[in-house]
Amino acid sequence: MSLDRADVEKIAHLARLALSEEEANGLAVDLSRILDLVAQMNQVETGGVDPMAHPLDMVQRLRPDKVTESDQREKFQSVAPMTDQGLYLVPRVLE
Repeated sequence: MSLDRADVEKIAHLARLALSEEEANGLAVDLSRILDLVAQMNQVETGGVDPMAHPLDMVQRLRPDKVTESDQREKFQSVAPMTDQGLYLVPRVLE
């Protein structure tokens, strides 16, 4: 599929993009090449191919779900400017 400059200008208008003449001509060529590649990929026979979640046949190792660090909230909040009932207080941003 080939796009011309008018097609690119129409797409740019819909996307609210300002393009120069050089950019429009360059994008017409680039987008045409991309669409040609997609058309070429669509011609490949994939009927007997099972979909894959990942190209490698591996299993992710999982770590045991157990606590490895102690509760340090008191230590961290001791240096905070303002806290209340275990929460950090910050200045209001929106009025």
